[in-house]
Amino acid sequence: MTRPLSLSYYTVPELSPLETVAAAAQAGCSHVGLRLLGGQPGGGETPLLLEAALQAEILAAMADRGIAALDANTARIVPETRVSDYIPFLDTAARLGARHVMASVDDADPARPVDNVCRLCDLAAERGLTVDLEFVPWMALSDLSAAADLVRICNRDALGIALDTLHFHRSGSSVEDLARLPRRRFRYAQICDAPALETPPKRDDLIFEATQERLLPGHGDIDLAAILRALPGGIPLALEIPQATLAASGISAVERVSRAVAATRKLLAGAGAG
Repeated sequence: MTRPLSLSYYTVPELSPLETVAAAAQAGCSHVGLRLLGGQPGGGETPLLLEAALQAEILAAMADRGIAALDANTARIVPETRVSDYIPFLDTAARLGARHVMASVDDADPARPVDNVCRLCDLAAERGLTVDLEFVPWMALSDLSAAADLVRICNRDALGIALDTLHFHRSGSSVEDLARLPRRRFRYAQICDAPALETPPKRDDLIFEATQERLLPGHGDIDLAAILRALPGGIPLALEIPQATLAASGISAVERVSRAVAATRKLLAGAGAG
């Protein structure tokens, strides 16, 4: 079977949700990621979360184009989080057919994030969703080891890890550690490439690279083939490849996504990963 590819929000952030579905279909993706929250509940909701009419349009467009929702983002756990505030987010994710909820943790308290993530998992599981942690180098949950520890402590079947290859690389996480973790905890991954750096990047540089300037798979120095070999075979790959400079040069969104799909397919073929 052909490996499922999903179009993530940050690859083409200038597009509306309906335009994103269209671009995904034209470029050869089978899934999209749904941007429902750009911040905390009570202020970070997107129109797709708030507007029932837009939700109906998205469902119709996905059905017409043969596109499914892979994940909904983002449930960020912070010190002031009240997990019950995420219920509308979870309800909408389920209504739109998403399978996974991407979550991140930026709370350094030793106990509070555990309680909040466990409660989020319980609410997600009631709706047929999984919660998949994205570790981010500039946040409290910053690397693979920390994410794996949280998954182990929570001990919820619904909880997994959404590995982003850029964050994996920049956090200094190791393929050897990845290969030792339970494979059932990895349901999808985000893929891109990046150059090797001579000195550790500063926080602002990490954020800029992650949100503005990533490289196509196979165009940088991340050992993506090794990461793919350590992950379960065949899991969907979400294209998380913002290229703001290329977009500013006039290259269309569909062309950028098509290049990302082609580069990913070439990498997968070379790695024998489908």
